Amino acid sequence: MTRNFPILIALSLLILTGPQARASGDYASRPEVRAFVQEMVKDEGFDKDSLLAVFADANYEQSIIDAISRPAEKVLTWKEYQDIFLTAKRVDEGKAFLRDNAQVLSRAQEKYGVPPEVVGAIIGVETMYGRFRGKYRVIDALSTLAFDYPPRASFFRGELKQFLLLAREEKASPETPLGSYAGAMGYGQFIPSSYRHYAVDFDGDGFRDIWNNPVDAIGSVANYLAVHGWERGGPVTTQASSHNAPEGVFGDELEPSTTVGALVDAGFDAPGDLPADLGVAPILLHGKAGPEYWLGFHNFYVISRYNHSKLYAMAVYQLSRRLGEAPLVASH
Repeated sequence: MTRNFPILIALSLLILTGPQARASGDYASRPEVRAFVQEMVKDEGFDKDSLLAVFADANYEQSIIDAISRPAEKVLTWKEYQDIFLTAKRVDEGKAFLRDNAQVLSRAQEKYGVPPEVVGAIIGVETMYGRFRGKYRVIDALSTLAFDYPPRASFFRGELKQFLLLAREEKASPETPLGSYAGAMGYGQFIPSSYRHYAVDFDGDGFRDIWNNPVDAIGSVANYLAVHGWERGGPVTTQASSHNAPEGVFGDELEPSTTVGALVDAGFDAPGDLPADLGVAPILLHGKAGPEYWLGFHNFYVISRYNHSKLYAMAVYQLSRRLGEAPLVASH
């Protein structure tokens, strides 16, 4: 735009082409959507008219753009974040969830190696044990993000493709399922690609239904962690002393990148009963009483594969300890 471009014309174009004009939908008329449809027809055998009808009904949601632009994991500290997920209500309802599904959780642990309290904690953090599974139509969320959120448009177009394939596989209408603002679905809030790759039919009825079936949801969450390398019986994390923490050792990397021995050599006051060759990721959190120093083990990293955030992984871990009525600090 040049400096001489009339302001009135510029505002008119914004009104005509901005998100406000698309709030009621009809993505089907947009060239980039029609190109996407043609790709799905050519590559995956979809019917063109049927897909165009789906996109004609899809709605732009400004609240989705607002939400994805300020996720809690990026704007809150651990001091604030823990108050969302480590409440007495979430613990009490979690213990009830574990009791009500004890047999299924035990079967999942036997098959996948993931403790019931960890599976329960993830479902508790994600959806309050299935109570809050999302209010947006998945087709609206993914269309909005795929075509009106440039920072991650490529990723969400991929998820939109996966969602349409999933709906066809599970014989569900793509216009019906509800989910989060990011298109995550069901008890465990799987995005479509995770749903297709990691969801399991844990009750053997022929359908992988994590939308409404807690049995399939439990098996699917356990399978997700197992596929991502959960170590059966392995530790998750332990708190370390704040004394003599080496400068710059704490970063955002959650995959173990050093060893206990290397940290000790650098002057870190690590718990004395940890093997020197144990891989760890040093973690710094800003808690209610000030800085908290933790050592994340491999299983902590596996939890973070569900949501790439140290705050999320720590919330799952600490909630799991409370559900299992164990101390917050892991023993070895």
